[in-house]
Amino acid sequence: MSTRAPVRLIGWAVALVLVALPLVGLMQGWFASSSWPIRKLTVHAEYDHVSAEAIRAAVLPTIGKGFFATRLERVQDALDALPWVATAQARKRWPDTLVITVHERQPFAHWDKTQLVDRRGKLFSVPNADQVGGLPYLSGPHGRLNEVLQFYSRVGRQLQAVGLHVTGAHLDSRGGWRLDLADDAHLVIGRTDPAQRLTRFISAWPELAGTHQQTFTYADLRYTNGFAVRWPQPSSAASATGGASRT
Repeated sequence: MSTRAPVRLIGWAVALVLVALPLVGLMQGWFASSSWPIRKLTVHAEYDHVSAEAIRAAVLPTIGKGFFATRLERVQDALDALPWVATAQARKRWPDTLVITVHERQPFAHWDKTQLVDRRGKLFSVPNADQVGGLPYLSGPHGRLNEVLQFYSRVGRQLQAVGLHVTGAHLDSRGGWRLDLADDAHLVIGRTDPAQRLTRFISAWPELAGTHQQTFTYADLRYTNGFAVRWPQPSSAASATGGASRT
């Protein structure tokens, strides 16, 4: 048997190792950091809530090994950890650029004064969430977020049609509903037949509104055959009439 075949195989193996070793080292970052560093970071973002500084601070620790050794999944995980980030994508652009695309969460409402709800109905927490303005305030028992969102959206459209703007919806632990309206008005619906009671109020509201220059301050719909309304009045008139009417 010829000895040339084993020698030839050994020669090919050595050649493959010599070729593969630099490639493996390149991919693992053994040589890439100094020879092929990432010099540019291009970011596409809205910058409403996520700052360029926060994005840079999150990404920089993940790119120290250079262009080839930087793992895009690590970059995206670092971006996803930022509170206001909804989705993030990272890609490399030869020879020295990392391109980042960030989509921010779009807040829809406050939830229990400590969290926010995005437009997909997902809860998220951010620093100083209570300072985000222009959003309705919603609250309810744990696990009933979707129910509150649906109720708020439905009754908000119904009341908007008669000129009333809902700024908050609250479900208590016993299943009772309360709405906050513009101008610090409150509408207590209760837990029994809320849709029927609200429909009755909405049907009567146009006529009631025509008799007062200002909107009500409080309305209680928890009556079997009607509801009670309190109107803002001067102190003297309020003391004489009680400031409330029953319909």
